[in-house]
Amino acid sequence: MEIWINPACSKCRSAVDLLDAEGAEYTVRRYLEDVPSPDEIRAVLDRLGLEPWDITRTREADAGELGLEDWPKDAGSRERWISALAEHPKLIQRPIITAQDGTAVVARSEEAVRDALGR
Repeated sequence: MEIWINPACSKCRSAVDLLDAEGAEYTVRRYLEDVPSPDEIRAVLDRLGLEPWDITRTREADAGELGLEDWPKDAGSRERWISALAEHPKLIQRPIITAQDGTAVVARSEEAVRDALGR
């Protein structure tokens, strides 16, 4: 199990605290420092069953500067979104937990963290 976090994020800290309380074995990836490649983002999206715009923090300043609100959300634009996430990792929703069964969850709630623990 791996968790992508920003240590400044309260939801990330809560998720890590819950993983610790449950005695889970996991690795931490500080994705702002260890930026995921486009291939890694594609793999996590596949595990999540989501599209890149589904995990994009559209209220970040970078999103406004890029004009993401006007970008199409379709198959033809998928790679453009993935590239934006790789180039601007602050845009990636957090925390993301990759579960043992090959799936992943955006773990913004205690319920989502527990879901990942049960997989």
